[in-house]
Amino acid sequence: MKVQDSIRARLILGAAVVLVTFVAGAGWAVQRAHQDSVLTQRFAQLQSTVYLLLAGAEIDDAGALVMPPSFPEPRLSLPASGLYANVVNVAKREEWQSPSTVGAEPPFQRDVPVGQWRYDTRTTQGRTYLAASYGVSWAGKTQPVPLVLSVLEDKSEFNREIAVFERTMWTWLAGASLLLLLSQTLLLEWGLSPLRRVAREVRRIEQGEQSEVEGRYPAEIAALTGNLNTLIKQERVRQTRYKEALSFLAHSLKTPLAVLRGALHEPAELPAAVTQQVARMDDIVQHQLGRAAASGLARFAPHLAIAPVLHRIRDSLQKVYADKSLDFAIDCPAGLSWRIDEGDAFEMLGNVMDNAAKWAVHRVRVKAWTERRRLVLEIDDDGKGFGDTQAILQLHVRADEQVPGHGVGLAVVNDLVASHEGELKLERSEWGGGRVRIALPAA
Repeated sequence: MKVQDSIRARLILGAAVVLVTFVAGAGWAVQRAHQDSVLTQRFAQLQSTVYLLLAGAEIDDAGALVMPPSFPEPRLSLPASGLYANVVNVAKREEWQSPSTVGAEPPFQRDVPVGQWRYDTRTTQGRTYLAASYGVSWAGKTQPVPLVLSVLEDKSEFNREIAVFERTMWTWLAGASLLLLLSQTLLLEWGLSPLRRVAREVRRIEQGEQSEVEGRYPAEIAALTGNLNTLIKQERVRQTRYKEALSFLAHSLKTPLAVLRGALHEPAELPAAVTQQVARMDDIVQHQLGRAAASGLARFAPHLAIAPVLHRIRDSLQKVYADKSLDFAIDCPAGLSWRIDEGDAFEMLGNVMDNAAKWAVHRVRVKAWTERRRLVLEIDDDGKGFGDTQAILQLHVRADEQVPGHGVGLAVVNDLVASHEGELKLERSEWGGGRVRIALPAA
């Protein structure tokens, strides 16, 4: 599996890179800080040795340098001990070197201005030394005597101390890094375990072993699993609707087909029977296709502006029923929008408003508003109103047999409203005509 295909691999690799970078940077900073600290400490010790030389040095009456035979620092008396001292009497061109210089040739500093300290690293014959030098004007009996005091220490001891510290530090840092990486890996495994459980549940859903995601998950995943269950539910409802539509279609077409077969034996009645039954079959097909294609309650549908839909339907109906000169009023807030499929909205509102315009005498009014997380639509007309409100919602039942149509419109609307888990009511308008009231809940 490639790294880019796995969140787990990405997180572990990213954590490892960040951890190694941080530990390397921190280790380098600590190493430099320790090295600078030890170097400062070494120079301070060399400075103390210079002061020790100053305390023991004397100038005789002739202006010559006189040094004691031994010092409290025993390494100055031990040959090749690694600590070496030198005092130069600049006026007499004489110098004194500690007994530790026997067999060694340390590169002493001999030209330091009076009152100045010099700290540096000096190398000779493949050996490196830490050096501290100080120039001083000694008050002699006749005149000041300039002296240069220089102390050198073999840097190998300093290097060993630094190497021991670095080895110990990097060993512990490496161990701590491995422990942290292991801990982080375990934490990632624990943190990503809900995703693995979701994946297992989805596989079981695909294999038909369960119907939806059943487990309880953290808040960050709960929204995902909830939406996934909604999609699964909507898809199953849609598949069920397709199957039912096909079943109802097959069942509903049996009667018209039987009528046509019977009409074959009576040639005189055949044209009228064919015309009537073909129209009936067309209505049945339209009704069942409308039921099957209904999107239903859609959580993921975009918000649809309701007012433009109403105005477009009104403009079309005014052309269709131009001979009636209807007063078609739309009462809908301009900013009203709702989560609904555009095709469902046009199918639902188009059928209801068409029925209102078909039965109206002079006026049709459409109102739309929201209340208690529901979209409410009321379509009123001043026609004759409804008789049997329950029967009208069934296929091929019409309120007025003299009005053209086959009773399909309100039946389709009823199915569409039901697919949106809404409510459709047929009432009497304030003008004495019909009122269709539709209430759709929020997705």
